[in-house]
Amino acid sequence: MSWDFARELARWGPASGPRQRAVPESDSGAQKQPAGAGRSPTLAQARAYCAHVARSHYENFTVVSALLPRRLVRHFHAVYAYCRWSDDLADETSGGQVALDLLAWWRCELLTCYRGTPTHPVMVALRETIRRFDIPAEPFLDLLSAFEQDQIIKRYDTFAQLRDYCRRSADPVGRLVLYLFGCFSPERAALSDEVCTGLQLANFWQDVARDFAIGRVYLPAEDRARLGYADDELDARRCTPAFRDLMRFEVERARGYFDRGAKLLPLLPREARVDIDLFIAGGRAILRAVERQGYDVWARRPEVGKGEKVKLLLGAAWRWWVS
Repeated sequence: MSWDFARELARWGPASGPRQRAVPESDSGAQKQPAGAGRSPTLAQARAYCAHVARSHYENFTVVSALLPRRLVRHFHAVYAYCRWSDDLADETSGGQVALDLLAWWRCELLTCYRGTPTHPVMVALRETIRRFDIPAEPFLDLLSAFEQDQIIKRYDTFAQLRDYCRRSADPVGRLVLYLFGCFSPERAALSDEVCTGLQLANFWQDVARDFAIGRVYLPAEDRARLGYADDELDARRCTPAFRDLMRFEVERARGYFDRGAKLLPLLPREARVDIDLFIAGGRAILRAVERQGYDVWARRPEVGKGEKVKLLLGAAWRWWVS
């Protein structure tokens, strides 16, 4: 069954009542009758719901899931479902104050995982994961802070401001992965932050045109000014020599994060390396795609082809095999 967030929000959002709620009975998406007043989904139902959320989305997650130890798959599903709901509350609603109100509700739902008895299927499943791996609330709350910032701040003056945004929008994901693999430490977390910020920056530079179309500009104003790319050229989406210089600079900056973050790999448990290796390789591939088209990300979105994705997967698997 495909993912229809408006339907899910109507069923499980703050305006829904318990009698309106239903959850998938299995991963196939078969529906169960509403649980009834005052009843929340069982843990089995909640796990199935999170699996449905994960499997209704991007192929990249399917690939990553296939590489995970089976004992961790349901926990990754729970974390992914939390992130998916958070993202959709911010970007798939009408935005502005409506999104802020929904994110505030979602924060209350999260805190119920830590302080009470959750009733939302994502939170029922997530509570099991939180308890199993002793995950603090901070990374989950940081993600919500970033999504709230998206409703208010559309452009960034300095890279320091953008880096702070990445600290909350991207870095928490890597830290959650470390918790799930049972290998969180301050040293690993710092290197994971490098990888995650690199991925966030690579996605920004891949999606300059898409973000601009919805009013967001992640190219810092200080960089644009220093390299001579004027605001009127930005607003006209012009690919000038200055713009190519700007994108070249930003690509190299992102590559530096991957180079530093790659030092994380030998510090990870063997079973975690292939996924993280694949994330780093995928981010670097995006940067190469930007370079291949002469940094003109206005003309078309840089893409990593299917053939290259297969090579990345095989390369990561080979390095895991021989390590």
